[in-house]
Amino acid sequence: MTGGAVGVIANPVAGRDIRRVAARGGVSTTQDKRNRIARAVVGAVAAGARRIVVMDEPFRIASAAVADLGLPAGVEVEIVDIAARLHPDDTRRAVVAMRERGVGALVVLGGDGTSRCVARTWPDVPLVAMSTGTNNVFPSAAEATVVGAAAGLVAAGRVGLSEVARRAKLLRVHGAGESVPGAEGWADGAGEAQPTATGEAALVDVVHLVGDLVGNRMPFDPAMLRQIVLTRAMPTAIGVSSVGGLTCPCGADDDHGVLVRCGPGGRRVHAPLAPGLYRPVPVLQAQPIALGQVVEIVGPGVLAFDGDRERRLGDGEVVAVRVTRQGPFVIDVAAAMRLAAARELFIDAHRPDGGLLVHDPIALAATRPAR
Repeated sequence: MTGGAVGVIANPVAGRDIRRVAARGGVSTTQDKRNRIARAVVGAVAAGARRIVVMDEPFRIASAAVADLGLPAGVEVEIVDIAARLHPDDTRRAVVAMRERGVGALVVLGGDGTSRCVARTWPDVPLVAMSTGTNNVFPSAAEATVVGAAAGLVAAGRVGLSEVARRAKLLRVHGAGESVPGAEGWADGAGEAQPTATGEAALVDVVHLVGDLVGNRMPFDPAMLRQIVLTRAMPTAIGVSSVGGLTCPCGADDDHGVLVRCGPGGRRVHAPLAPGLYRPVPVLQAQPIALGQVVEIVGPGVLAFDGDRERRLGDGEVVAVRVTRQGPFVIDVAAAMRLAAARELFIDAHRPDGGLLVHDPIALAATRPAR
């Protein structure tokens, strides 16, 4: 029983890393994040959510966003203190806390890496992600108010999760020959939904590079790219997803992935590897790969997951990568709102209190004493 609870997780450092020095990406400010969270919470409550659970952290992004919204009586706001310290593990611990509190839908503010951490921690989480990171292929482009409304509709049970969401594709990474529980269900998501024994997974891309370093935050050097395994290959994307998208397009709903092999002698594909940064990528081959199909990557080199270089491969070390349907349940914002319109859920007679659910900010301001 969720009690109509919507959780909000904001990555305070998303959209602020050094990759903006090498490209032309915008910086997502603390105030911008607060404003977007406030809009999402207003939307969630308007759609029927009666509990809002947010994480606290040193920048107080979400907690300050909900501090003065003038939400209606009966709406409970809980601020969860996870002793955040601006570390990637903050997101994991926040997700655990949200799950323990029974949230029915999660709004995530960050990039692909933030959503990846959420999915690894709570594999079948119902979520909608909003973009503020460097790599933003996975998050929704919908406006924050409507994102919150879609999450609120699901959390309050006013639209069914099965009606408006489907499990996302996920890249599973494991050692060669390693026995992985539930592997027989990888194609349709029916198997084990926990992280692999190595704990490695990605929502958009796994990239094999040579001559690179773990922890490097700069845009990928095309000459270092060797293999790119993608859940979605989008010609409209920024990053390595665009390399597949410009050669072998594949959408989020397509039941396959894409493998791109790169190296000397390949065709030069001019792809936007970062905002405002096109680079020629030497592509030897780009092809669809079936769900569950094994792609072997052989070291030496570095593996990057959703843009983050995290693992070094030794000489001759082999890992296997598979595209699965074991990702989180991604709420389709447009589908949720279409269903709400068809059911007249935003018309007074069908609303939980028969009227306006969130105070007008102008009217609310008028009731405050002058300073």
